[in-house]
Amino acid sequence: MIKSSHMTPTVRYGAGRFCMKGYDNMKKENRKAAQERRAKERETAAKKQKMIRILVPVLVAAAIVVLVIGIIVSAQGDAASTSSAVASTDSDRESEASATTGAVSASSGSEDLVSASSGTQVAKNGDTVVIDYVGKIDGEAFNGGTAENQTLVLGSGQYIDGFEDQIVGHKVGETFDINVTFPDDYGVAQYAGKDAVFTVTLDAIK
Repeated sequence: MIKSSHMTPTVRYGAGRFCMKGYDNMKKENRKAAQERRAKERETAAKKQKMIRILVPVLVAAAIVVLVIGIIVSAQGDAASTSSAVASTDSDRESEASATTGAVSASSGSEDLVSASSGTQVAKNGDTVVIDYVGKIDGEAFNGGTAENQTLVLGSGQYIDGFEDQIVGHKVGETFDINVTFPDDYGVAQYAGKDAVFTVTLDAIK
């Protein structure tokens, strides 16, 4: 009986130690799991930071490319709109010029041109002339400022102010410079208010 009474506390004590040991193991496992979880979270955060560091330059580069493409497209649009930088786009004026040309042709019965070699006829307002020209701003040719075999009725206002007036008085075959200034409200902003020099050759007078 005494022996039995001594064993019972020992068993209980041993069971208590076993339980405590199991609890400690659970704490260690939980601590390890928490550490692993925090490690994964840190790893995930590091990956996000790395991704951000990669994406930001890529997005900036993409934005620059889009901006450059927009500038190129805009420049091409300006070039297209200035394919004839000094010609007016007023359809009424073009119709008037066509009507005037037709009247001249009907009255003369032909479309004979004064040859460049003769150099006897002088251009005047109302004449229909054929010209070549090269326009320059600050000494450099610009888009839409060069043309050949252009038909123009002097005094019709098809071209910018001062252009047609400076052809008057020149003979067929002559090459001369015309100095003009684009209006401040000109449709192409990069030419507005700019001084330009056009080297003109008077090919013919109809």
